[in-house]
Amino acid sequence: MEPVPVTVIGGYLGAGKTTLVNHLLRQRTGQRIAVLVNDFGDLPIDDALIEAREGNLLRLAGGCVCCSFGSDLLDALRQLRALTPAPRHVLLECSGVALPAAVARTLTLLPGLTLDAVLVLVDAETVRKHAADRYVGDLVHQQLAEADLIALNKCDLADEAALAELQSWLGQLAPRARQLTCRHGRLDPALLLDTGLAEAHAASRSTGLALRVPPAADTLFDSLSLEFEHAVDPARLAAALTDPSLPLLRAKGLLRDAAGNWCALQLVGRRSTIGPLANPPASPRLVCIAGRDALDVARIRALLASCSG
Repeated sequence: MEPVPVTVIGGYLGAGKTTLVNHLLRQRTGQRIAVLVNDFGDLPIDDALIEAREGNLLRLAGGCVCCSFGSDLLDALRQLRALTPAPRHVLLECSGVALPAAVARTLTLLPGLTLDAVLVLVDAETVRKHAADRYVGDLVHQQLAEADLIALNKCDLADEAALAELQSWLGQLAPRARQLTCRHGRLDPALLLDTGLAEAHAASRSTGLALRVPPAADTLFDSLSLEFEHAVDPARLAAALTDPSLPLLRAKGLLRDAAGNWCALQLVGRRSTIGPLANPPASPRLVCIAGRDALDVARIRALLASCSG
């Protein structure tokens, strides 16, 4: 039996990993794709793709499946490998604070799976800022250095000159990586799947420039997870959470408004989006991530209460 290829998808918080995964699922051209997600909140797959829920497993259109692996990646991989029929390709979406190459090494512990490529998404607007940050800069540099493929996302937020300079900078940090540019994570699956780049880069991966190992994520970030019962005005909450004086890096809310409609709030830095949510959780929830010691829990709780619908 041929081993199932795995694409490990990494990139810093808010780079657009989940948006890319949803795009690939919509454009899968008949392939049975399995998705493993390690991120906060519910499984972040577009509701239009979901056909059934079985515990923490989503059955998707076209024979695709999705589940979260939390802290037990090996067990989740074993379960996916045991599916009949087997998936044609596995997308393994890492947390924004994970090192994708470390996750990829887990694949060597299981027969029947093979690394196809480490794909790292980059936010064209913010990556230079994060790379220069004294706390998370090492993490961002390491993620980029581990890439076989770099998808430079949100290119509409950078002008042509800035984009060219950014591509040159990325080429110096990750000289072996193939670069692609996109908006909203929209890339042809043929450019990302079955590339064979991991095998082609195997020698340089082991002899590449050694960077400092970044600190563990829990020493860099704080997170807050809230469940509540009251309705919320999502637009007011989005405006409140993106206030520059509240330095959130990332937030996700699964919310119910005063009319009983459910929506998903996504926040990255100062930008936010609000969209419909067809398969709501048992109760509304909000998850926020900020730099270490920068999470104002009392203020977030107060803002959530003040935005009740």
